[in-house]
Amino acid sequence: MNTPSHQAYVPFVSVDNMLKLVLHLGVERVLIDLAAEIEADFHRWPLFDKTPRVASHSDVGVIELMPTSDGETYGFKYVNGHPSNMKQGLQTVTAFGLLADVATGYPVLLSEMTILTALRTAATSAMAAKWLAPAGSTVMALIGNGAQSEFQALGFKAICGITEVRLYDIDPEATAKCAANLAGRGLKVVSCGSPEDAILGAQIITTVTADKQYATILTDNMVGSGVHINAVGGDCPGKTELHKDILLRASIFVEYPEQTRIEGEIQQLAPDHPVIELWQVMNGQAKGRTDAREITLFDSVGFAVEDFSALRYVRSKLAETGLFTQLDMIADPDDPRDLFGMILRAG
Repeated sequence: MNTPSHQAYVPFVSVDNMLKLVLHLGVERVLIDLAAEIEADFHRWPLFDKTPRVASHSDVGVIELMPTSDGETYGFKYVNGHPSNMKQGLQTVTAFGLLADVATGYPVLLSEMTILTALRTAATSAMAAKWLAPAGSTVMALIGNGAQSEFQALGFKAICGITEVRLYDIDPEATAKCAANLAGRGLKVVSCGSPEDAILGAQIITTVTADKQYATILTDNMVGSGVHINAVGGDCPGKTELHKDILLRASIFVEYPEQTRIEGEIQQLAPDHPVIELWQVMNGQAKGRTDAREITLFDSVGFAVEDFSALRYVRSKLAETGLFTQLDMIADPDDPRDLFGMILRAG
């Protein structure tokens, strides 16, 4: 068989290679690096094309595309969210992503993003807390001990200096799993029997549950003054974790208001309820925490710029690690006008 003489290969990072990359660099090192990449891109936020993710909702979940571009590189992520998958032994969230060169439109990276999304979500959470949480925070409550929980705990340890994590999940087996995975990683891990126990002494409260429903993981009377809430699990229409009254008491920080008002905790509030964009805090255009008694809330839903940052980071590590394969993904004939001839010559 004759093969075309001109082919366009695209670096592909498989699940296996992503696992090897993370182990090669170290989980906490990757989290620190990702937070730095994301923060750098937040500092240049106005350069990015921004749109709420394109979502296709069903009764059992959602499939979304998350695109963005800085004018030189284009990126998107395909991601699903199906909470009932866990009952079938499947992941509730899976993803892959792509980077492309704006000048040519040619892809320059294709990567798994199920693992990478968990890492970038935790890195973004901890990055936001670095700007918003009470100074000197050492204790975090982690409510929801599923697939994202260990990443959140290690991200806050590496980036914010958390030394104790207090775990709670409605499923004790999930808590046991999380505690076992965090053993020996430099954190004091306390398994709790109720969310009220988990938040005792915590300066930071992270909620990362998976049920697709209007839930009340935290009630108003559970949240005292001066804490920072990292609300991760309310990430699609009809899915929340916090009682509305908590939102009315808090200073609310978001990634991209147009998306968060659809998918975040603030979908419970009036469309004109004031929120602060996190990039503005980083660039000195808005204030973060201003008072020791203030409740700060990061209403995290995940945004395409964070995925873009994560994919760029992975691409930057390919030469160092060699952990990728080449995909023959783009038909690229010697004569751009003769695509049909490429088929004939392959016979």
